[in-house]
Amino acid sequence: MDRTNRFWRIVLLALPLTVFGVLVVWPLFTSFYYSFTNWNGFNESYDYVGFDNFRKIWTDHLFYGAIVNTAIWMVAAIFGPTVLGLTLALLLDTNIRGAKIFKTIFYLPICLSSIVVGQIWIWIYQPDWGLLNTMIESVSGEKFNFAWLARPNSALYSVIIAWSWQQTGLAMVVYLAGLTSVPSDLLEVCAIEGASTWQRIRRVILPLLTPSTVVVIALSMINSLKGFDILYIMTGGGPFNSSDTLAMFMYNESFKKYLMGYGSAISVVLFLIALTIIGVYFRQLKKVDEIYG
Repeated sequence: MDRTNRFWRIVLLALPLTVFGVLVVWPLFTSFYYSFTNWNGFNESYDYVGFDNFRKIWTDHLFYGAIVNTAIWMVAAIFGPTVLGLTLALLLDTNIRGAKIFKTIFYLPICLSSIVVGQIWIWIYQPDWGLLNTMIESVSGEKFNFAWLARPNSALYSVIIAWSWQQTGLAMVVYLAGLTSVPSDLLEVCAIEGASTWQRIRRVILPLLTPSTVVVIALSMINSLKGFDILYIMTGGGPFNSSDTLAMFMYNESFKKYLMGYGSAISVVLFLIALTIIGVYFRQLKKVDEIYG
């Protein structure tokens, strides 16, 4: 019986492990390999160039712009949905009329693909007939046709707003689940003692929601590192590389300029940065788990 169980375990694990190896592990190792070559993505012949691609990275001004944009993207992608999700959860965790309907409405964007979300917000940002400019026109009474996605100083932040709109619903659901573990008796005692609503939130609810916050930040961080498709569909890294994150920069160098070796080197740097960030975060997560676990 043990041999039979062992056999079926191997059989059932073989397929997913094979798929994982082909789609994840093999491309990872090949990216490391090609980062030391000048392969253009097409020719079968290429030369080994050592660390030339990595030296080029540190002298490329576009790389430093992508680093700054990636930092802005990650901070905003974590901070925005976390704060908005917490705010919505606190507002909807009451007996207000239509709370269930509002929960459903706010959660719906996360069910859409990022491509669909990007297309929706392209329509919203349209200079001539977009919803945003039309609303501003109705308030100001003057013609307003600002090109939100075509201006270097607004393109990245416009995409961040669209991203936050999509991701807020997930954070809201996690916080709503966390609020169910907050003892109602404790909140009643605080109210009897004269604590204001803000004091109850700051001194009671927020500390008890620390595990939920850890989960929300972890999900936001992972999703932000994967945030390529919405940038690709909305700006493509433009205009003038103003919305280039490292992922977009890597794609443009690899598949638009056909510098596959250089793009692979960028992907290695991105991989190491992501690995470092995730490692530091999970180290802090372990400390939180020791306190609240």
